Amino acid sequence: MKSYRKELWVETPNRRGYINITPQVEQCLSASGIREGLVLVNAMHITSSVFINDDESGLHHDFEVWLEKLAPEKPHSQYRHNGFEDNADAHMKRQLMGREVVVAITEGRLDFGPWEQIFYGEYDGKRRKRILVKIIGE
Repeated sequence: MKSYRKELWVETPNRRGYINITPQVEQCLSASGIREGLVLVNAMHITSSVFINDDESGLHHDFEVWLEKLAPEKPHSQYRHNGFEDNADAHMKRQLMGREVVVAITEGRLDFGPWEQIFYGEYDGKRRKRILVKIIGE
């Protein structure tokens, strides 16, 4: 069995945002030479997420509205975590959207359902953050 590891780096210009990282994961898969196996993609920061969904701007807007209703950023004073930092809402949003995804690799390709893409979700941005891509297989 072969193994491949790569860190992707992202930086969002805003506090929150979504980035389609499918092309970068596909590049990693190509570089790995693995044709059958699994790829794990996970956020390496506790205020960001990796998830699979449709690449549709209206849906991304809906995520933002929904998450803000469930874990509003302000007022910062509503959270015990906020003291030195002001990102308690970002930790909660990450819990809802998830830390990682695992995708099957079949015949050298990501084995997606219709419309599926891999996204990085940022909830406390404006600085560089890492994403881990780990691929195992033959």
